[in-house]
Order: sequence, then C-alpha cells, then structure tokens
Amino acid sequence: MRIHLRALARASFLTIAAAALAAVSAQAGAANLGFLNNTPITYMKQRDLQALNDAAQIALNTKQDGESLDWNNKGTGNTVPINGTVTPQNSFESDGLKCRKITLIAEAKGQTQTWTPIACKQSDGKWKLKKQ
Repeated sequence: MRIHLRALARASFLTIAAAALAAVSAQAGAANLGFLNNTPITYMKQRDLQALNDAAQIALNTKQDGESLDWNNKGTGNTVPINGTVTPQNSFESDGLKCRKITLIAEAKGQTQTWTPIACKQSDGKWKLKKQ
C-alpha cells in the first residue's frame, strides 16, 4: 500500500484531494499506524482519488462557503463503494492567491474519514494544496 501511494504522490496529475489523501496514508504507513486499516483511504485506488479530486475542483469553483457537493466512486472500477462530500469553507487571500479551507469526507464500509486541507487557486485555474 505504501509503495502504491508513494507512486501516486509522484504522479503529476494528482492535485488537491489526491495529494491530501496520499499524504495522510503515506504518513500512516511510515509511522506504522495500524488504526487506519479498513478506513476509506485504504480502499481508494488512483481512479477513486481522481474522482474525489474532480469533485473538489468543481466544489471549489462553484460552491459557496459551507455549501457541500456530494461525490462517489461510481464508474471507477473499484468494487468497494466510496462516497462523501466536499465542502469549501473560509475563503481568504494568501500570497496574492484566492484560498479556501476545504472539508473532504469519504465513507466506505461503514467507516468515515475527514480531511481539512487548504487549497489555493493557481494562475492556471487549478486549485492546489497549500503547503503547511
């Protein structure tokens, strides 16, 4: 699992959601945190991460602060159904960029995980995670 997520982290197309999820999982693997076993991140494959990323991009561009967008992994080929919400929060400016805190929720097999990264809109129009 850890090797797969490191490969995902290196992939250039992963942006907001994928980067957030990969970072959490990579840290868990590095620290040998077994409590993350059987959580949504462990069931997510590259195409699931892309589906979440696509939903995050849409939500950041179209939703008001506090307004949620539902997402799911239908059509990704994963046999484990994963769904959740993407909710932009707290819009602000940082280093001349529009930024937003975003709440990402994923649910799979009765387990729920929540992440709250900060994303900033780049000059190319894509939202990317702000390093913290």
